[in-house]
Amino acid sequence: MASEKLFALWLMGPTSSGKTTIAKTLCGLLQEKNIPVMHYDGDEIRNLFGSNLGFEREDRLKVVKALVYFSNKMLKSGINAVVSALTANSDARRYVAENLHNIIRCYVKCSIEVCAQRDPKGLYKMAQQGSIGTLIGFNSEYLPPDNPDITLDAEKYSPDINAETIIKYLSRRGYLK
Repeated sequence: MASEKLFALWLMGPTSSGKTTIAKTLCGLLQEKNIPVMHYDGDEIRNLFGSNLGFEREDRLKVVKALVYFSNKMLKSGINAVVSALTANSDARRYVAENLHNIIRCYVKCSIEVCAQRDPKGLYKMAQQGSIGTLIGFNSEYLPPDNPDITLDAEKYSPDINAETIIKYLSRRGYLK
């Protein structure tokens, strides 16, 4: 199986919804099929910038802009891009839609209650204790995106099943042979 045409799959959803796990699972499946793909995660970009980057709206937009930039570079190099990032604000979503080539928007649906139970980084716990005041989904509402291309239910289905759902979508839409 090979790529018929290149794609940039953008997984968005609340913190701890499973975006990164689904993205890594998907990339593994694609690589097994010899499909060139690169995964970028919002946390990786944030860590790249270090303490110079906070969690205010402008800083979140800087992360999104960097993710779009790197994804477009991958596409120009003939490599598909998979991005996992919160992408909660309308300005960030608009920037992605207007600037990322061959985009497929994927919403990873998961209730904040389940996200808080998963909480692998302890962010919801820190927000409950008051040491984080900018956790979207806890300190402010996480609004689902309008009309995503794919919606995955991360409460009902495992990362493996959600990754397979994406593979089926890509095949049906002519992205995979």
